[in-house]
Amino acid sequence: MSFWNGRKILVTGGSGFIGSHLVDHLLDAGAHVRVVGRNRNHLEKKIGKRISHVDFYTGDIRDPDTAVASCKGRDTVFHLAAQVAGAGWNSAHPGTMLTQNLALGIHMLDGAVKNDVERFLCVSSACVYQRHCTVPTPENEGFLGDPDPSNFGYGWSKRTLEAQARGYAQEYPMKIGIVRPYNGYGPRDDFEWETSHAIPALIRKVVEGMDPVEVWGNGSQSRSFFYVSDFVKGLMLGLEKYPECDPVNIGTDEEVTISELIESIKRIANSHVSIKYDSTKPMGQPRRNGDFQKAHRLLGFKPDVPLEEGLKKTIDWYLNYRELSV
Repeated sequence: MSFWNGRKILVTGGSGFIGSHLVDHLLDAGAHVRVVGRNRNHLEKKIGKRISHVDFYTGDIRDPDTAVASCKGRDTVFHLAAQVAGAGWNSAHPGTMLTQNLALGIHMLDGAVKNDVERFLCVSSACVYQRHCTVPTPENEGFLGDPDPSNFGYGWSKRTLEAQARGYAQEYPMKIGIVRPYNGYGPRDDFEWETSHAIPALIRKVVEGMDPVEVWGNGSQSRSFFYVSDFVKGLMLGLEKYPECDPVNIGTDEEVTISELIESIKRIANSHVSIKYDSTKPMGQPRRNGDFQKAHRLLGFKPDVPLEEGLKKTIDWYLNYRELSV
């Protein structure tokens, strides 16, 4: 029998990109799923009729009473809720990113403890790492220096969440896991101009025929992009196999420069738009790729979807369902 069969699970951020896919996978595994969020329609747009199998709790978990109430009767919590955006918005709003994400984490861990939740997964981020970290980056560099300036507020909020998790795990009997995912992408991603990350932003620009396509930085910055089904698999394995306050990177070893990424998107979309790089704009970390040996060893985790396949699936989804993405 599946570890997840019959478990009473709360997913914060379940109406979002990654969260909605996690809800699908948990339902498939036989779990009883509750999602807490401000708008049930956001989740229904993503999962359709399956919404009838989800207990949707309407509320904002930045309110401590909502956080406590949403955990009632749950034995497991996946904490995905976060305020996220691209490098430009993050750079301009470090204080907002810090305070809003701090509130989400502080209240949810406290709400889970007050309801005697058995297991809790803190979804941290590779944004905790400093700008010039070792690449591939090991987990023990998570608190060195400051996070990259383009993710200063967000990175510190995730570091603080990890610290709170460690303190709570020492003080209370709840089992708490910590994963640090790398850049996720896939169907249902955020394609809004102001808040989208690299892949959805570039796909929208290319598919809609923007010419030239403007790209921040010089294109030499590199990332390892992580397809959504692999992302969700990593979250579930993290909480099932290793509910310890010992961070684990999850992602893919397949590293690509932004210029290589754009050419792949153009080829798959059969586009001939030109590219204009803007070196005056923030490019984020020069390289971002993790050391995933710990995930392989402790979780048995390895990604299944290569970048080329994942990009094709994402572009096909955007072409067919773009009205749901913006």
